[in-house]
Amino acid sequence: MSDRAIAKLTFLHAAIAVVALSAVCQSGLAADPSQPDRPAEFDVPVSFDLDIQPILAAHGCNAGACHGKQRGQNGFQLSLLGFDSDFDYDSIARQSRGRRLTIRSPESSLLIQKATAELPHGGGRKIEIGSMAYQTIVAWIGQGAPRTLPDEPALENVELAQTEFSLKPSDVGQLSVVAHYSDGSTRDVTGMTGYLSNEAAVVSVDSTGKLTAGAFPGETAVMARYMNHIRVANVSIPRAELLPDGFYDTKPRANFVDDLVYEKLAQLQIQASAPATESEFLRRVYTDVIGRLPSASEAREYLESTDAEKRERLVDRLLDRPEYIDYWANQWADLLRPNPYRVGIKAVLNYDNWIRQQFREDVPYDEFVRRLVTAKGSTWHNGAATMFRDRRSPDEVATLVSQLFLGVRLECAKCHHHPFEKWSQHDFYSFAAFFGKVGRKGTGLSPPISGGEEIVYVSTKGDVTHPVTDEVLEPTPLFGRADIVEGSDPREALADWMTSPENEYFAQVQVNRVWSQLMGRGIVEPVDDLRSTNPPTNPALLSALAERFRQSGFDQKELIKMIVLSNVYSTSSVPNTSNAGDRLNYSRHYRHRMRAEVLAGAVDDVTETFESFSALAPESRANQVWTHRIESVFLDTFGRPDENKDPPCERVTDSSVTQTLHLMNARQIDGRIRSDTGRAARLAADKLSPVEIVDELYLAIFSRFPNDDERQYCEAFISSAGENRRGVIEDLMWAMVNSPEFIIQN
Repeated sequence: MSDRAIAKLTFLHAAIAVVALSAVCQSGLAADPSQPDRPAEFDVPVSFDLDIQPILAAHGCNAGACHGKQRGQNGFQLSLLGFDSDFDYDSIARQSRGRRLTIRSPESSLLIQKATAELPHGGGRKIEIGSMAYQTIVAWIGQGAPRTLPDEPALENVELAQTEFSLKPSDVGQLSVVAHYSDGSTRDVTGMTGYLSNEAAVVSVDSTGKLTAGAFPGETAVMARYMNHIRVANVSIPRAELLPDGFYDTKPRANFVDDLVYEKLAQLQIQASAPATESEFLRRVYTDVIGRLPSASEAREYLESTDAEKRERLVDRLLDRPEYIDYWANQWADLLRPNPYRVGIKAVLNYDNWIRQQFREDVPYDEFVRRLVTAKGSTWHNGAATMFRDRRSPDEVATLVSQLFLGVRLECAKCHHHPFEKWSQHDFYSFAAFFGKVGRKGTGLSPPISGGEEIVYVSTKGDVTHPVTDEVLEPTPLFGRADIVEGSDPREALADWMTSPENEYFAQVQVNRVWSQLMGRGIVEPVDDLRSTNPPTNPALLSALAERFRQSGFDQKELIKMIVLSNVYSTSSVPNTSNAGDRLNYSRHYRHRMRAEVLAGAVDDVTETFESFSALAPESRANQVWTHRIESVFLDTFGRPDENKDPPCERVTDSSVTQTLHLMNARQIDGRIRSDTGRAARLAADKLSPVEIVDELYLAIFSRFPNDDERQYCEAFISSAGENRRGVIEDLMWAMVNSPEFIIQN
């Protein structure tokens, strides 16, 4: 390309940018923002990739709601957000015998007539006649609508001039986006970039990249997308009222969790809530670590202890209890459990038993994942093989594995380039190729009754092809490299790559999942959606937790212990004036309703009766239920997953009127409170004083002693009951079980 042609091409880039934000290009040509439609010399070549595609993207022509959706709009389809220029060029210039372009009269082209609404267009007017975008497209058509130009530079990278913003309420800021090309040139593309704020109420962003802070303190991420390049800016709005100098310097710190959380709170000028009481910590750590309430005697012993190390000793005891196994295995069963009507009752039972056995053996997390990903053998002897009975095609397995164990939601890339990430169809199917040689022998599936055995093995054949190009793809990880030994199981190489120190996603998604269970909210939400456009609220904390997890040999018990012994974990859930609006930075404990199985077990413990589950031994607990096909109105009411849905791991975590009415009116719960073999009957029959009865009720139900007002009222109520002593105790229990303090973890 001649120097004159390069200069003209650079001039064209500058002219197009006039419409955006009047940038100054490498050529040094200054743009006047008051003249966005200034005429330009279009005797220079116009590039489809560098000039036309950005216009289509900036005006929403290839958005998901328009021509970028799966089958296009009114017979005209573009690739989503312009990720496939070859496809888009063919659609515009060649499809339907080239009817969308009129080379000899560019202004008469259907592409122009529709975009300017000169002809009826469902999307309305996208481009104004005479605008720079209009002139650019007309010039390109008039030049013969070339696919590429000789020696055309390629877009290599996009960067934000500023990625961190700290604004005051109602302040404004400005994003600036610069594109870098293979010939060394740059171009300001701020006005041709698409923007999206994760929390528009906190910080909004308009089409020019202008940020406007909301009226209240907060923080969010703002995505900037130019063509297939995505960048993120983090915007925070600290509180106007400043904390005293060195406020967090004197705060007690147990480990780096406190250091990193307090550092973030100091930046935002947020004051952490006061420490939780010992009874709040006790109830919290029991339900979080083993999924059940402490007994009245356990609560009394802990609360009356003066041992300075009693918290650490308690955590160690809980981690060694058998309930730990059932509670955490039940959570993983949620993520992995298939529908028994699809894969067979016996296969699901074996799968559930296998998961629980891993926790009984305290298998390190990386080994747990390796055994799953490389599972083979009979679904009746190796429960892990059931994963490959349920997910039968390479693309299905790839979607599951990437989301659960990498926190990467690849499914969008199955049909098109991921709209919020860098993953392409080629990336998706190359990753799926790791599972291409998974073979199966047996009766297969025959829903609704799939009772047969199936053998999962490694076949000598099984290719995965690109759905568009039909290219046979080699197994390739999403980044880095995986060394596949010829003749070996490709999944072994995948497991090596996933668990290697170079793969940050593997440890991060698991520590984020555990953190969410313990703290009420993940550092990234959703917990298995790690991507640049969904950044962590505390990146340093996530990285530090992941690194410690890796150094420990992926020891989940050590991870749990470190978190629950931090001062941040034992913060009160009661907000103060500075943190009432904080839902991201753990300045207080986030209240949440107890998990369905935990609440069901709490009713067992409080009433001293047991719900009967079919296909389980007598006195089994809800955390031991191995399939959601086992009926339980209580568990369904409080949001356990529905195995008929995909994914079957989705839980309803919100409280509802139905739940309240169930606790108040369910005959089963009322019958258990009034059972002749229950706690109320025992307390009424024992020669206990009203004081002793009240203490036991509060310790068993709320894990605390009653306060003075509660004690005085309840003692008087029981003392005046006479022959109705049992009925009064039953009424007290019913009222306490129906209180928020019983249902909600504070």
